[in-house]
Order: sequence, then C-alpha cells, then structure tokens
Amino acid sequence: MKREALSHPLSIVGVLVTTVSAVLFIVLMIAELAGLLENPYAGLVILVAIPALFVMGLVLIPIGAALRRRQLALEGAAADWPVVDFRFPRVRRTALLIAALTAVNISIVLLAGYGTLHWMESPSFCGQVCHTPMHPQFTAWNNGPHARVSCVSCHIGEGAKGFVHAKLNGVRQLVHVATGNIPQPVPPGAEMPEGTQALTCGRCHQPGRSVGDRLRIVREFGDDETNPETTTVLQMHIGASQSSPRAIHWHADPAVRIEYVATDAERKTIPYVRVTDAKGQVKEYVAPDTKDEVIRAGTRRRMDCIDCHNTVGHPIAQTPEAAVDAAIADGRVSRALPFARRESIRLVKADYPTQEAAAHAIEEGLRSFYKSHGDQAAVARTITGAQNVYRGNVFPTMKVTWGTYPTNRGHTTSDGCFRCHDESHMAKDGTTISADCEYCHRQVENAPSTP
Repeated sequence: MKREALSHPLSIVGVLVTTVSAVLFIVLMIAELAGLLENPYAGLVILVAIPALFVMGLVLIPIGAALRRRQLALEGAAADWPVVDFRFPRVRRTALLIAALTAVNISIVLLAGYGTLHWMESPSFCGQVCHTPMHPQFTAWNNGPHARVSCVSCHIGEGAKGFVHAKLNGVRQLVHVATGNIPQPVPPGAEMPEGTQALTCGRCHQPGRSVGDRLRIVREFGDDETNPETTTVLQMHIGASQSSPRAIHWHADPAVRIEYVATDAERKTIPYVRVTDAKGQVKEYVAPDTKDEVIRAGTRRRMDCIDCHNTVGHPIAQTPEAAVDAAIADGRVSRALPFARRESIRLVKADYPTQEAAAHAIEEGLRSFYKSHGDQAAVARTITGAQNVYRGNVFPTMKVTWGTYPTNRGHTTSDGCFRCHDESHMAKDGTTISADCEYCHRQVENAPSTP
C-alpha cells in the first residue's frame, strides 16, 4: 500500500526534483567553496533557486501520496495506515533509510538557509545582484577607503535590534526591486538605531584617542593652458592637543555627549544642541526664534561619527572640478596636455543619457581637441582618466550626479559644520557655538600658482 501511495505522478516528480536538486546543491557548494564559481549570481542559484526546488520536491511527495490515497479510497481499495513493526528487518531498514534521508534533508535546508543569510550579507549581493539600484553605491564603495569593509559591518547594527531593523529595511527594498518602484536616486544612507554607527566605526577607529594635529594638503589646478597648481596646506586639529584643546574629534569623544534635534530627514537644519562635557556639566544651545514645541516635537539623537562622515562608505565627488583635480594630482589626467583640466571638466559635467554614451562623448571630445598633439599616449591616458572620473561619480540611470549626496565633512560644498557652528546657536549664558575657522584647522601656507 505504501508503494502504491507513492506511485502518484506528483510523488514521482517530487522524488526526482528532490534528488536532482540535492545532488546539484552538493556539487555546486563544493565548487563554490573551492573558489571555482566567482559569478555574483552563483549564490542566487546555489543558495536560493536550487534549495527552493529541493523544498518544492519534498512538498510534492506527500501531496502526491495524499492524492493517491484519496484515489484508492474512491476506488474502494483499503486505505489503512501502514503498520510499523520493528520486529521485521525490512521495516527496520526502511525506518533507518527514512531517518537518514530526513537528516540529509534537514542538513541541506539548514546549510542552504545559513548560506543564503551569509550570501545576502555579502557586498557582491548588495552591489552586483541588485546591480541597477545599487550601482552607484557599489562603485563608490569599491573606489573608497573602506573597500575591504563589508556592507553589513556598517549597515547592520549591534545586537538583535539592529539585525531585525536591517532585515526589515531589506524586505522593503526587496519589494521596491520586485515592483520596479525604486527611488531614483536611492536615499542616502540607511537608518540605524541610535549609537550604532559609533559602535561600528569604533571597531577600527578610536575617537577618544589623542592624536594631535594632522596636515591636509589640498591640490587644485587652474583652467589656463598650463593647468597651474595651487596648493593649500591645512593643519587639522583632529584630536586634543596643545594647539587646540577642543578639536574635531572632540565631538565623538566617548566622555562627551552631544545631543541634537533636527527638523528635517536629511538633518540639515539643527535648531537645538545639548552638550554634556566630561565633567557632567550641561549646556543647551538654541538657534534664534526656535520655539520650545519644535524642540519637543523633534527626534533627539546623540551625535556620532556618521553625522559628519556621512559619505565615508560611498564617497562620490561633490563637484566635477574636485574630481578632475584629484585625477590630475594622481596622474590619471595628464597635466602636460594644454587645457587638460578645462576640457576634462567640460566633458565630464555635460549631460549624457548613459555611462556608455558619456564614455564615447568624452573620448571623441578629447581626441578631437588633441588630434594634432604629439603625445598621444598622454591623450589616451587622459581619456581613460576622464572616463573613469565620470563612471565613478555619475550614474544617469539612477539620477546620481555631482552633489547628489552632500557630505557633512567640512563646509565647502554644503553647510556641514555650519549646521551648528554658525555663531547663532546661543546658550542661556550668552555663549555660542563657535564658527571660528581655527577652531578646527589652521592654514599653514597657500602656495602660489605654478605652471
């Protein structure tokens, strides 16, 4: 009777699907672990598609058996439950086989589930499987200083709360992708529980450590024929030192607590700041004409690393001028070519429908301008450099371009520091949040333009 029950076509199909998918899963997992499969979509097949077929096959087997029993019952055949008597060797062998297969099935499902979770947290899944919506972020991450840091290290908070929060966000994003309702551009950053960023950054960085001052060299070039360079050297007061006892990273010192209220989602408008220093003394700063109900209605957050370093994981240049200057400084765009900066900026800041169209137009534009120049190797290098400048910062499909994601680190292209440091946020004793430039840095020299 048992064999008759499993003779239904659905059960037979279920057995075949389960067996084939199990063999495929094991073989492909071995190949994946051996490093033979490098395609980002391999995980989609091995850890999602094949396990789904495996589970579907397991489900079809009892459904087919139930339908076969029902058919036998309608035909008047006996449909009694099988008698399990372990005194018979055949029954013991069958039970042992069923137990072994069940253990194998459970192992495959558990392994696939764990592998799926691990794979869906990988940068290849975030940036390459969801290629179109995450192309700007994945490209910027690859080109940035945190390319060895996985996405989940920053985007999933500490503990169960952070994990659940991130996964719920992931479900919402999956719905956006499945329905084609993807925001363009993708909103900056991911909302995370308070303090998560500080804990995450603190794994590698130590904001409370005294590091003193650091020099920052800013290289800029002119649009003249010789692409003249101007060098600005800034002495940045990163950590507390004799030159500046309260410096930039004082904001992130674990001994200090800075809380603020922002009235917009981007946190550009901050009317209220509350500072608790290392001695426990509290001082509140309020912007002019701010009503108490505005402060009470706003969400109070503790300041952490991402409030200033909001684009550190996915750095996209704020202006084409800055991006081309960096390319010239690195030698990716040849400074020896006349008007190299001017022509590169002109081409990379133009509007194009796709990155492919941009690459073609940049090449045509530069080759036409330098068609009579003797150093064609420098021209080729400049073409590649300008194309990469565009590819790394402008993504027409997702409507991402220069300045789409403003950075709060500094104050040259956005309010940044001046959201609070504007001399207008005042405490009850009349003191204000300083806007003095030398509060955070001091200009060492400003070298004249040179050819």
